[in-house]
Amino acid sequence: MGFWSLFEVASMPILEVLLLTAIGALMATQYFNLLTSDIRKSLNKIVFVAFTPSLIFASLAKTVTLEDIISWWFMPLNIGLTFLCGGMLGWVATKIIRPKPHLEGLLIAMCSTGNLGNILLIIVPAICTQGGSPFGEHSICKSKGLSYSSFSMALGSLYIWTYTFQLLKSSSLRYTAMKEIEDSTQEPNEDSDANAKSQEYIDVVVPLSYSTSDDTQTEPVNTLHEGLLSKDEKEDRSLSRKLKDMLHSVLEELMAPPTLGSIVGLIFGATPWLKNLVIGDDAPLRVIQDSVTLLGDGTIPCITLILGGNLVQGLRRASIKPVIIITMICVRYIILPMVGILVVKAATHLGILPADPLFSFVLLIQYTVPPAMNISTMTQLFNVGQEECSVLTMWSYIAAAFALTGWSTVFMWLLT
Repeated sequence: MGFWSLFEVASMPILEVLLLTAIGALMATQYFNLLTSDIRKSLNKIVFVAFTPSLIFASLAKTVTLEDIISWWFMPLNIGLTFLCGGMLGWVATKIIRPKPHLEGLLIAMCSTGNLGNILLIIVPAICTQGGSPFGEHSICKSKGLSYSSFSMALGSLYIWTYTFQLLKSSSLRYTAMKEIEDSTQEPNEDSDANAKSQEYIDVVVPLSYSTSDDTQTEPVNTLHEGLLSKDEKEDRSLSRKLKDMLHSVLEELMAPPTLGSIVGLIFGATPWLKNLVIGDDAPLRVIQDSVTLLGDGTIPCITLILGGNLVQGLRRASIKPVIIITMICVRYIILPMVGILVVKAATHLGILPADPLFSFVLLIQYTVPPAMNISTMTQLFNVGQEECSVLTMWSYIAAAFALTGWSTVFMWLLT
């Protein structure tokens, strides 16, 4: 497989994303005025609730089995390492270049969260079907590639809608609280205004589910009761409250629709009798799979169009230092791929990987993909950094056309 053939294969999905982004940008201009801010927010919620979980469930239930999940046990660990290494590098970058407060979480997310779904679903099967592919017979390679890519997408979604979702949510809350404090210090220091701002700050920091009118009414009694408790009892109550809050937070993230789609898809894929209910021409409930697949097919176009609409607003309003763009590109396309080579080489040396070079190739590509487009969905949900996210995504996908091609060549050379 020649360099230019590989370049064409690797750059096609990137060009598709850029083309759809351009269409979304045109639709958001004043000339067409089709993708206004309110429409983008509404469409983004539909993507979050319906399209994304449908895409994940449809791919997983069809291509992944229990045997696959057991034999591919290293892939969840590998994806976790991409998030860990990327997150650490992003955190170091925020300490060095000191971006604006609302961009700190976004920069870490861009460095740690790769597009582990649709990019792999396009690139890996395409490489398998190219003449001279080093991964064996075309049809077998393509079938394996689709299974690896679907499993990667499901695992990536679990990480994205837990770790990255919580990262951007926390960043948004901190930024909102900081703005409230700054606004309160700039206004006249009147008692009524101070009390109002204090209450607003409390509402931002403390989840609504933990603050009720009943709690406020019984506060004096609770305070008196806590004053009578011993030090050890107070520590036990504090620890139990923290554990309760942590469990509530974890359950809240697991109940996100994309995460539920991943979990249910894995259950159906790993359970033969459930899989036979919805998958196959003779399946009694095959209409469910067909309907879910139809919904899932709208995920990538909608996300990309929204990204293009945000890009127009971002180019007008966003102010991003070039050093932030350069840092993100260096982390994603220079440092992380080198870390991936070390990890996969070490795992191969220890003999813990399947004897399939295509599996190792997918593991390596997971360190090289551009940032996940779901980050744009999250910034839209939390209403922070949408414009900057679009600009960063645009530059990262332009760079990915060259980085993916070069690193894919290196990875296949190392594996064959």
